[in-house]
Amino acid sequence: MTDEKTERRKKSTTKKSQQPSILESFTKEELAQVYRLMVTARQIDSKLLTMLKQGKASFHIGVSGHEAAQIAVAQNMRGGVDWSYPYYRNLAYCLTLGFRIEDAMLDFLFREEAPSTAGRQMYAHWGHKELRIVSQSSPTGTQFLQAVGTAIGCKREGKGEIVYVSAGEGTTSQGDFHEALNWASREKLPIVFMIEDNGYAISVPIREQTAGESVYKLGAGYEGLIRYNVDGTDYFEMKRIADEAISKVRNGEGAVLINAKVVRLLPHSSSDDHTKYRSEEELAEDRKRDCILRFEARVVAEQVFSQEELDAIKADAKQKIDEAATWAESRPVPKVETVMKHVYSDEPLNLAFEASTPSGAPIVMVDAINHALDEELAHNPKMLIYGEDVAGGKGGVFTATRNLTAKHGADRVFNSPLAESSIVGTAIGLAVMGFKPVVEIQFGDYIFPAMMQIRNELAMMRYRSNGKWKCPVVIRVPVGGYIHGAHYHSQNIEAFFAHIPGLIVLFPSNATDAKGLLKTACRADDPVLFLEHKYLYRQAFAKTPEPDENYFTPIGKAKVVREGRDLSVITYGALVQRALEAARKLEQEGISVEVIDLRSILPYDKDAIVKSVKKTSKVLVAHEDMLTQGFGAEIAAFIAETCFQYLDAPVKRLGALDVAAVPYADNLEDAVLPNDKKMYDALKELANF
Repeated sequence: MTDEKTERRKKSTTKKSQQPSILESFTKEELAQVYRLMVTARQIDSKLLTMLKQGKASFHIGVSGHEAAQIAVAQNMRGGVDWSYPYYRNLAYCLTLGFRIEDAMLDFLFREEAPSTAGRQMYAHWGHKELRIVSQSSPTGTQFLQAVGTAIGCKREGKGEIVYVSAGEGTTSQGDFHEALNWASREKLPIVFMIEDNGYAISVPIREQTAGESVYKLGAGYEGLIRYNVDGTDYFEMKRIADEAISKVRNGEGAVLINAKVVRLLPHSSSDDHTKYRSEEELAEDRKRDCILRFEARVVAEQVFSQEELDAIKADAKQKIDEAATWAESRPVPKVETVMKHVYSDEPLNLAFEASTPSGAPIVMVDAINHALDEELAHNPKMLIYGEDVAGGKGGVFTATRNLTAKHGADRVFNSPLAESSIVGTAIGLAVMGFKPVVEIQFGDYIFPAMMQIRNELAMMRYRSNGKWKCPVVIRVPVGGYIHGAHYHSQNIEAFFAHIPGLIVLFPSNATDAKGLLKTACRADDPVLFLEHKYLYRQAFAKTPEPDENYFTPIGKAKVVREGRDLSVITYGALVQRALEAARKLEQEGISVEVIDLRSILPYDKDAIVKSVKKTSKVLVAHEDMLTQGFGAEIAAFIAETCFQYLDAPVKRLGALDVAAVPYADNLEDAVLPNDKKMYDALKELANF
């Protein structure tokens, strides 16, 4: 028996000796750098947790256990050339790309010079303009579609740039992940989806999250997607897979999904206690799989490094971290007076607004929109138009983009998947790299799947990144009633979106303004929601002279469409015409009504409102949306607050009834929405006050 054991040991030793040394693939200097990155990331976690206990900051979320997988992938990416959308655990990835220890400390201590957010977001919301790390946010999964948009841009430009996007396995439960895989796989985009699977979405285990307990298996249904399942705690295996996978992406073979099994050695964040949902036995098993311990064991066993050499690297990293922390503590915090900076662009629009009188033939509003898009496509070669059904001869369900594909090419005017979050999310990713996406959401009623992308991403990108990133997307949306569209085709949405600083909301009432405002939106440096009332598309009363290609309507500037002395109507959209009709009728009764068309909802023209109120002293605020919490409530509150001394009557409002949606039957629709009689009666009552 003893002889048999000896023989087995000899065979085992011979087999091990025949394995290639890691030095055949790496130099000692390269391995030293990998180890330095690993222990630097790990020790930054430790340092920040200490500083947290000292009350120097209030939030931490860690990388510990994920380092090897991130470094292996990041070594294949080119900082400042390729594009990165890392998630909150990606400290080691960012360090490998060129993020400094000092940068991490500045972010953690919310200092003015912090590269990610300058104190506007919590720690670990990475961003770095020079390294092309696009500003990241807290909502899980929104980054997937943005990364796909950037990958679309990379493929279009053909410069060999690729995109990295990462998340934990829990985030793959979000619909945006699957929308992103669908688009990227179908188009064979140059993108790497890196899923760092540590088994837990905060406290929820993967068995309660994911079918088959495997993100790798989920990817099987996406034809064309290249997939890898790898032990992310083994740096050497991870590096081999990352090299192969990213080489395929660079060679144009298509999108790659890497599912890296890692361990989470810390609680989810400093606000979490993982002992409440994980046993000590389970935690001990994870600690055995620590990627740093595995790396150390391998390089020491192969006599590449002694333990003393590794300890020296670790000690040097700790010293640098301590020095960086001390330095960062001495740096200034953001100035309070900058808190309103970067909500909108500071760059002026160098346009001559309404410099001429429109003198073209009268045109219906939908054709004015089509012509504006045509002219702006010709002006800006980086402008793209896409959405559901917008391409070809159809040109959308209302024909606003008809024939633009034939004129400007299928690569510039094209159909998107039927997925609103995809449309807006990819537009963000295109815009951050310099494209001008002008996208269409088919009906205002269906914009809400994209609300996360609009509210938390599109409108906040500039502010949260302290002005380093912007995404001036234009979203065109048909809205409104009076066309028997009934539930889900007649909604007004301006009140929802007027509550989103960072977004511009425009709402024209005629063809001239529609063309002028849309052309301005296409030149603007901020995201714009462009609302188009379906009822007005082909109405004769909204048919006005077409301005030329150099005509632009200013944002935030109302228009006095009828002068008056006794009453003011503040309105917009389809109710402008109803206000004009009521004003003409009241004029015959000796009552002079001034009609103000806001044209712009966010921002709105406060000066024009004040001027009109001072002039007439009686005001009706009218809008088509339901009365309660409608945008008119904001206007009425503004007038009450700033013009009270000029009022001879309470501010009156006119809006739709407070029902969930516009009914289909003609008589019910008429009962719900403001009509000519309701407008006349409201003004007559105000006149008699």
